[in-house]
Amino acid sequence: MNPTIDPAATAWLLAATAMVLLMTPGLAIFYGGMVRSSGVLNMLMMSFISIPLVTVAWVVFGYSLAFGDDAGGGIIGNLGHIGLSGIDPTTVHVTDTAANTGVPELLYITFQLTFAILTVALVSGAIADRAKFSAWMIFVPVWALLVYAPIAHWVWTPDGWLAGFGTLDYAGGLVVEIASGASALALALVLGPRVGFKVDAMRPHNLPFVLLGAGLLWFGWFGFNAGSALKADGIASAVFLNTLIAGCLGMLGWLVVEQIRDGRPTTFGAASGAVAGLVAITPSCGSVTTLGALVVGLVAGVVCSFAVSWKFKGGFDDSLDVVGVHFMGGIVGTLLIGLLASEVMTGGARGLFFGGGPSQLGKQAVGVLAVAAFAFVVSFLLGKLIDALIGFRISREEEVGGIDFALHAETAYAEGVSGHSPHNKSPFKH
Repeated sequence: MNPTIDPAATAWLLAATAMVLLMTPGLAIFYGGMVRSSGVLNMLMMSFISIPLVTVAWVVFGYSLAFGDDAGGGIIGNLGHIGLSGIDPTTVHVTDTAANTGVPELLYITFQLTFAILTVALVSGAIADRAKFSAWMIFVPVWALLVYAPIAHWVWTPDGWLAGFGTLDYAGGLVVEIASGASALALALVLGPRVGFKVDAMRPHNLPFVLLGAGLLWFGWFGFNAGSALKADGIASAVFLNTLIAGCLGMLGWLVVEQIRDGRPTTFGAASGAVAGLVAITPSCGSVTTLGALVVGLVAGVVCSFAVSWKFKGGFDDSLDVVGVHFMGGIVGTLLIGLLASEVMTGGARGLFFGGGPSQLGKQAVGVLAVAAFAFVVSFLLGKLIDALIGFRISREEEVGGIDFALHAETAYAEGVSGHSPHNKSPFKH
């Protein structure tokens, strides 16, 4: 019998897909508030341009490479669905084998597309204020095909080698967070630090933007995580609650660290902590209980609050803390599955603290190492290639004068950069 469409699951996934797509504009506002006033438009554009570029790449090649039948070894899908061939509105992606029901395949394709868009947009935060927009436009679709699609195949398809190995990643700790974080580190090394790194303060120019962006991200994250259940059921509800809890505990953990370490909590810390908790619960939301979500969020908030300062010791300029929050938060959430996974949620796998022994922790560690190494190496080589061909970084004069006016002939504010005319080439004043 042909599978039939589940109306409830379809309705929920339609809503979740729209929520996840909204995360990219939310990220643009979040990142836009974090940069200086001379780079806000460029930062917004780097996220927004990811939407059309990844969409084209995904429809033509990406979906087939990520979710097509395995081409061998669990490494990559074949090109059987190039240009979405063989898929029409009647094709069903089965989500309940017992009932032989599911959601339209085209909807599943679109849902997965929104993940790919957001993931590459995350990378842009590491190279804020100094990347050529033309180079970024080349990097985005190529990265989606060379890095994102293979990792998605490894983790989220039945034939993927990490899925077969038993590594768990419910909604993207490996595929989204660690892949983007490792790639962000690679590009930060390719482009080098911003002018004035470790010397100028480079403070966020608009903290209300940062909080607004964090709020939009948090809203979309419910679709990101609970939508990954692909059904409107009890597991989706548990994942929804876990997502809320982890975001809350991430915020509280970060603020406690700020209070103890710095003497006062900040709005920037509140936004960053919430995002850290949400990042960490992304891989584990379908594996841990409510109590586990509390632990995941709290640990992520504390760890990431310290990790964001490592760039100064390491000498790499991760402009907007993609490595400190997304890479480290993804590692925390992915590894904690090995400790906190509950059979009630997973239907089988158990973490060390739930009587499962150390095996699941080992499987999670293998996933972290494999994805981080692959994403870093391929991104570094791709960045170097683009840099050799057309140059990936703007000139020092353009950077000091302001990237918005240099690349887009616009400024976000009538007074120009830091109270100066957009034509002024003076260094920033803090």
